[in-house]
Amino acid sequence: MSNIGGKLKEQTQLPEFTKKVGLFEAKVIAVNPTAEEYKDLLDIELKEDSKAVEYLGENLEGKTKLRLDFWLKEIKSGDKFKLTFFLENKEKENKDGTKKQYINAVGTTTWAEDADSLPDWFTKRDYRVAFIGEDELYNFLRTWLGNLDYRDAETTLQLDWKPLMKGNVKDLKNLVGGALTTNIVAMATIKTVVKEDQTREYQGVYNKGFLPSYSLKSFRLVNYTDSKVVEKLRSKKPKDLKPHERFVVNITGEYGCKDFFVLKDLRDYNAGDNFVASDKAIADDDSTY
Repeated sequence: MSNIGGKLKEQTQLPEFTKKVGLFEAKVIAVNPTAEEYKDLLDIELKEDSKAVEYLGENLEGKTKLRLDFWLKEIKSGDKFKLTFFLENKEKENKDGTKKQYINAVGTTTWAEDADSLPDWFTKRDYRVAFIGEDELYNFLRTWLGNLDYRDAETTLQLDWKPLMKGNVKDLKNLVGGALTTNIVAMATIKTVVKEDQTREYQGVYNKGFLPSYSLKSFRLVNYTDSKVVEKLRSKKPKDLKPHERFVVNITGEYGCKDFFVLKDLRDYNAGDNFVASDKAIADDDSTY
């Protein structure tokens, strides 16, 4: 006869992590942290079998793939966010293989059919074919390393690719808190995944656009969630757009952010505002999305 009984254990409720959305000023505090750095820098205790510190892998073709995690600390609240980039040891080309992406010595990228087709302004510095993921990474680095004078002919921004793709991120770690770095403006997002009739939401940070810290005030002066304001920006020539205006145009465009976001100061996430999560319809005149 089975004998099952005893005192019920006390239930311990874990603190709930409040998801956030919106724009925020932050500083980088860690790059691809080790288990020890997770504890010391981020106050996170990892399990022994945690895959959080497994940064290297392979793509479907067997090429090396590297995940780069930059941990950001929001200036006002101290909240921490993980910003992730994925690099692959494979040259980047368009879908039909007619063009390749090139990158120069200060991390600027452009597309061309071949090296002979590159514009003169681009070839004034050393250049090569870019690898997958480098454009997003260097776009971030150029903002984070905002104290570099990119117009100066002697300035360079180049990571040693081979050691990097072996997981050696020492050069990036050494930059944290250094003289070249500045605070940045990033955007917290919510990624919604629907699988087997279950909807799950994850905290994210948009990894294709960043701004210098002073840009945040511009979003407090103008309502960039208003579709009329955005359309007015789209009518301008790209060269006439200010950096934060270009950010708005890109992020709201066809190839912009696919996750839920708001172009306002950082705030607690309300699932009712996210039509994917709440299944509510978007009104034709709703300018929130």
